[in-house]
Amino acid sequence: MSRLTAQDFPPEVMKLFDQYVHGGISRRDFMESSSKFAVAGMTGAGFLAALSPRFAEAQQVKPDDKRIKTSFVEIPSPQGYGKVRGYLAQPANATGKLPVVLVVHENRGLNPHIEDIARRLAVDNFIAFAPDALFPLGGYPGDEDKARDLFAKLDQSKTREDFIASANWLSKLPEGNGKLGAVGFCYGGGVVNVLATRLPDLAAAVPFYGPQPSAEESAKIRSPLQAHYAGNDERITSGWPKFEAVLKASGVKHEGYIYPGVEHGFNNDTTPRYDEAAAKLAWQRTIAFFNSTLRS
Repeated sequence: MSRLTAQDFPPEVMKLFDQYVHGGISRRDFMESSSKFAVAGMTGAGFLAALSPRFAEAQQVKPDDKRIKTSFVEIPSPQGYGKVRGYLAQPANATGKLPVVLVVHENRGLNPHIEDIARRLAVDNFIAFAPDALFPLGGYPGDEDKARDLFAKLDQSKTREDFIASANWLSKLPEGNGKLGAVGFCYGGGVVNVLATRLPDLAAAVPFYGPQPSAEESAKIRSPLQAHYAGNDERITSGWPKFEAVLKASGVKHEGYIYPGVEHGFNNDTTPRYDEAAAKLAWQRTIAFFNSTLRS
């Protein structure tokens, strides 16, 4: 059976799914509303099942891959929730000090897809650390709906401090070369933008379809920034022109890419919103950007 893509679903269903995963409507609302657009016998429950992540099928780098070594690490976060737990991935046979990259997840916590992203970075000769914002509430629960519900209970001011603590810890890692990058997706893209306003030493910021800061906050950014947006994602992509105008006015080195005809979440290869061509190009650009900004 061929893999489903966004084109296999009515556009109205994709919009409803975007609202659902971002807390705009409930699971029940999604199933009732999407059933109005039933195709090929697929109703609301069928749409939801088809659009849900397939983590194992999309895994690119196995946890026991001999090229890397991984571990879970806990670090202090006195201004946040007190302690952060995250997934550390690094090359198994590194020579010399390496750049470090903070990986910020979507609004479901540290799920298997984000762990895989960290491992992909390790294969590309970076040290990657992916914190779990849900750690104070017991950690990623293994269920995307439960994770989304838990996420709404977080104190975001404390959670932001947890990510800042993670970034500061990672930048001082003895194996690192002192140059810190950050990449994040959706909610995580927004966090990367916030980090760029808060961390003067951030050497590279790569937000994927992340909400932009206010113009006042954006004016504080000095980090080189590369942003990726989905053409069909009006909710987020519409904010890019004003964001870019502030970056230009501040003289910040930046790049912005809008991928036509693709959905929010196009880089996430665990769901049908994934677009292979756009995701591969965006990731190639990400790695090239990190290589140019973070290597000594």
